[in-house]
Amino acid sequence: MRSVRWRLLFIALLPLIVLLPLLLGVTMQRWIERHDDLLISKVASDLRVAEQYFEQIEATQAAGVAAVGESLSFARASQQGASVLEAFLERERVEKGLDFLILRSLSGSDMPEAMRAVAKGATPDRPTAHLVRLEARDLAELSAPLAARAVLPLVPTEAARPIARDVEDRGLVMLAAHRLAGRDTVLLGGRLLNRNLNVIDTMNALVYREETGAISRTGTTTLFLDDVRVSTNVRLFEGERALGTRVSEVVWQQVMLSGQTWLDRAFVVNDWYISGYVPLADIDGNRIGMLYTGFLEAPFTAQRNATIIALIAAFVAVIALSVPIFLWLARGIFAPLERMTATMARAEAGALDARIGPVDEKSEIGAVARHLDRLLDQVEERDASLRDYAENLNELVEQRTEELREANARLEATFAKLVMAEKLAAVGEITAGVAHEINNPVAVIQGNLEVLRMGLTPEQRAAMKTELDLIDAQTYRINVMVSKLLTFTRPDEIPELVTSVHADRAVADALILVASDLRANRVATVVDHRPAKPFRVVETELQQVLVNLLINAMQAIGSDGTITLKTGPAEQDGAAGTEIVVTDTGPGIPADRIDHVFDPFMTTKQGSGTGLGLSISQNLVARFGGLISVSSPKGQGASFRVWFPELDNSSCSVDAAAE
Repeated sequence: MRSVRWRLLFIALLPLIVLLPLLLGVTMQRWIERHDDLLISKVASDLRVAEQYFEQIEATQAAGVAAVGESLSFARASQQGASVLEAFLERERVEKGLDFLILRSLSGSDMPEAMRAVAKGATPDRPTAHLVRLEARDLAELSAPLAARAVLPLVPTEAARPIARDVEDRGLVMLAAHRLAGRDTVLLGGRLLNRNLNVIDTMNALVYREETGAISRTGTTTLFLDDVRVSTNVRLFEGERALGTRVSEVVWQQVMLSGQTWLDRAFVVNDWYISGYVPLADIDGNRIGMLYTGFLEAPFTAQRNATIIALIAAFVAVIALSVPIFLWLARGIFAPLERMTATMARAEAGALDARIGPVDEKSEIGAVARHLDRLLDQVEERDASLRDYAENLNELVEQRTEELREANARLEATFAKLVMAEKLAAVGEITAGVAHEINNPVAVIQGNLEVLRMGLTPEQRAAMKTELDLIDAQTYRINVMVSKLLTFTRPDEIPELVTSVHADRAVADALILVASDLRANRVATVVDHRPAKPFRVVETELQQVLVNLLINAMQAIGSDGTITLKTGPAEQDGAAGTEIVVTDTGPGIPADRIDHVFDPFMTTKQGSGTGLGLSISQNLVARFGGLISVSSPKGQGASFRVWFPELDNSSCSVDAAAE
């Protein structure tokens, strides 16, 4: 009864235990995906804000340089001499927060190629501003302190690509250019971004300004020169910025090599961040650095995991509360079941008067209990009847035994009559295919052959001797086939003599009888004869066995198959003999039927055949000390083996059987 309790509990809780977790899992998976997508969308938005701010810095710097070049103060300073102009430009540089503000001739050779490309793009009406990458020597020509500020020792960084150098001495410069009207001169204003913490902190404050919400995002922003952090607020240690650290190789390949924006989680220095990277290019479109924004993943992961744990805990609590509530509600079901179990135990022990008694339950369980009492009443009544019947059992057994003897005698008589019926049934299948091919065509061929011979001159007959002899031989072969067929179909007219038979000859005779059916069904035959001693048997009965096996094999194949016949010496239980093996390429015999194939009336051909072919074949083979067996490996067709003892070992017993 305890097992019933738990089974009913399992059935009742199955939807809750299986479907609810499945729904919960799908919901959590969708929620996690939406949560992750939301974080990626957020970092993408932050990255767009950072890009817009960076473009605004470039535009502001270009406008500032253009304002200086077009100002009246610049024109006056230019007229007062080089020293005055240089002092004016230095004041403007400091006021506008630039690292250098210089005049250069477009035709001169004192300007690096990266700066020249930006300068050529400037006009008096439209100043330009672009990022450029300057080598250490170019920075030194501009200003020695500037070149020194650009130098960053490279810090070994986990997951970064391997490189040979250990110092970054190149500079990432935001360069603005304004061409003076009517002159081959440009005013160049540049800001070195290496260690420029003011730009990066302002950008970070703009992107990650103070937010309200349960989670405060720890945002970071970085400028990269190639894969090196040259300006960042990412911390390497407490209070120390991660300048000189490098981006991971997988990010570098996607952003710097492929030119694609990275929007995904990434390992930044020493922790996982939800990150966005976008490539930065110079005026010629060459990728020279990256802009990064991102925030710590850990707070969001912790919140997500806490939510998942809370949902799982709630589910477990629901299941834990459901079990006792169900058992309390189901006790009205278990009480009648327990009474039924106790009553059945008493009845099994022999107390047939045991009853459940009145049951107040009006449900199906109460109906089952009352029905069980009625069944016990019937069992008790039938037990009494059986006891009365047992007294007359011996007489009934003798009566049934005599009836079985008579039925067995009738069955044996019927079996003997069906031996010939089975033989004629097999011949009927053969003759239906060959009668039309043999009866009339043989007479026509023979008659016309004689007419042909008489109509030919001796010289013509000599010239066509080979063809005429071939027709004679084939006509003789047809006569042989007819003779074999008559021998097989009229055994009562031909004495069944026990003779010495060779296996290969018996197979050849049987194949003649079924040749037309084999051709009609496109079934090929493969014959493999090995020299073997003859054995004694009634030849027509052996033909009956082989023809039956061939027909069965052909029907199993259906069409387009192969029957293999092998003959040769073989031993059986230490006795020498000869075997004939018939193997087909049909579907084989099912394992649950192979042990019954030799039983009388066993057939798989519904509506045709009597099911006695193999049973009769087994009896005919056994009469002469032989054995017939079958094997059918799965998927390899069926194989029947007929074995007879050698002539020396069986002649005496066979002769006695023949007499």
